[in-house]
Amino acid sequence: MKTLPNDIVLRPRFQIKLDQPSNIILDQFEKANSSSITCKRLDDHIFLKIKPKDVHFWSPQLHLELDTIDSNSCKLYGVFGPNPSLWTFFMFIHFAIAITFIVFAIWGYTNWSLHRPYFLQLSFMLFMTLIWASLYAFGRIGKQKGKPQMNDLYLFMKQTINECSA
Repeated sequence: MKTLPNDIVLRPRFQIKLDQPSNIILDQFEKANSSSITCKRLDDHIFLKIKPKDVHFWSPQLHLELDTIDSNSCKLYGVFGPNPSLWTFFMFIHFAIAITFIVFAIWGYTNWSLHRPYFLQLSFMLFMTLIWASLYAFGRIGKQKGKPQMNDLYLFMKQTINECSA
C-alpha cells in the first residue's frame, strides 16, 4: 500500500488492489470501531468521518468505493474531501466572484470603447482578484489544518483493511 504524498492537493485520490472479496472488507468496516472516526456504509461505498466531538471547520472526510474484480479480489478507490456543505459554500463563493469579475470586465470594456471613465470597473476587478486570492490562501491554510485528521482517516482505513488479512 502506498503512503499519501506530503503535498496537499485539492481532493487527494488513491486506489489499492486488495486480495480479499469486497463483501469481507465492507463487513469489516461495518464492524470497525474507533473513538474518533465514524464509518457509514451505503452499498459499495464507505464514508469515514471525524466524530462530532473532534470536528472543526476544516475536518476532512474519506469516501471509499470498492469494485469487485473477481471472487477473491477487489479494488478500493479513495477520495479525501472537505465536508460537502463547506465544499458547496466555497464553490458558490468562487462562482459569485467570477461572475462579478466578468460583469465588471464587460462594463469596463463597454466604458472603454465608449471613451468614458472605467477606473471604477478596473478597481472592482482588482478587488475581486484580491478576494479570490485571499479565499485561495484561506483554503490552503484550512487544508493544512485538516491534514492531521486526513492522516488519521487514512491510518484507520489501513488498519481496518489489515484486520481482514489477519
